[in-house]
Amino acid sequence: MADVPDPPERSLPARAWSLIAVPLGAIVLSLAVGAIVMILAEGLVTGRYDLTLPISAYRSLVLGAAGSGGALVSTVVQATPLVLTGLAVGICFKAGLFNIGAQGQFLMGALTAGAVGASLAHSGPLVAVTVALVAAAVVGALYGAIPGFLKAFTGAHEVVTTIMLNYIAIFTIAFLVAGPLRARGASFARTPDVGDAALPIIIGRDGHIGLLIALAAVPLAYWLLWRTTLGFEIRTVGANPEAARYAGMRPRRLIVMVMTLGGLLAGLAGAGEILGRAGFMPAAFTTNVGFDAITVALLGRAHPVGILLAGLLFGAMRAGANQMQIVAGVPSEMIDVLQGVILLFLAADIVVRRVFRLRTGRVGVSELQTVTRSYGEQASR
Repeated sequence: MADVPDPPERSLPARAWSLIAVPLGAIVLSLAVGAIVMILAEGLVTGRYDLTLPISAYRSLVLGAAGSGGALVSTVVQATPLVLTGLAVGICFKAGLFNIGAQGQFLMGALTAGAVGASLAHSGPLVAVTVALVAAAVVGALYGAIPGFLKAFTGAHEVVTTIMLNYIAIFTIAFLVAGPLRARGASFARTPDVGDAALPIIIGRDGHIGLLIALAAVPLAYWLLWRTTLGFEIRTVGANPEAARYAGMRPRRLIVMVMTLGGLLAGLAGAGEILGRAGFMPAAFTTNVGFDAITVALLGRAHPVGILLAGLLFGAMRAGANQMQIVAGVPSEMIDVLQGVILLFLAADIVVRRVFRLRTGRVGVSELQTVTRSYGEQASR
């Protein structure tokens, strides 16, 4: 029998297109759905269906995100925590883990940064900033290690444990900030100002040094996943834990390590928000950064560069939301609608493929398989 020739290796542009085709399609379809929602909502309220409203809204959104130097800085600042938490979720995806607890890890990092920063408020910037960032990263890592340990040694699914830990983080913050950590004389429950622990501003009005931390994390994550033996083991465990175990790898150790790394990145993101922007930790710190990170990681196909681009896109949406509301009269909550629809089309990628007649197959381990995998599967032994 004649030998069957190996399938030809695809070119770099073809492989790149196979990665970005569905995310780009999801973005385009979400903008179309958003336009329909805007027109219908305006018609129901005023009785007039303005077909030009989406154009005005999207134009003002772009100008608010990139229409000036200050707008660009605001976009990057908004994107910084999304990139770090997106990496926290994306690296776990590569190991076949769904780290839905980035929200809790983010909050615990923020709490630690606020508490440590306040205690070192007069210790000098070098000491205060360094210690506060390291402490936040360590606490975030430990908070990520808890579900990792439970997954590795008891089989408890990380989705269940991280959701519970998210709530524990919320109520821990409420108790500590309203109690022993509360600033004296404050009109509402919050920690004292971080003082010298505030991150230095390096660009614009609020472009703090945390931007560089997020930017540095992207190539480091790429190097870890694709240029180290540990990264190869992480991706192997995510693709087939049984084969990894047969090859002499230790999935339990890798699960704990990856979840710990995810917590570290999310903790740094939380620290950046407190030390770089707020200046103190409030008892009611309302944010969806940890949950938005899931969409960022999925949109970026769990690739560090893709996560960076997705984080910048979502940061631009956040930065331009106010101008969209002021100029076009479209509520800023429309951004949440757009992000939710993007996630919907990413999950139902067959719709995107049929609409745009895409024939690209999946590359590598599908992140959505990790999201939709039943809780009983892939429990560590």
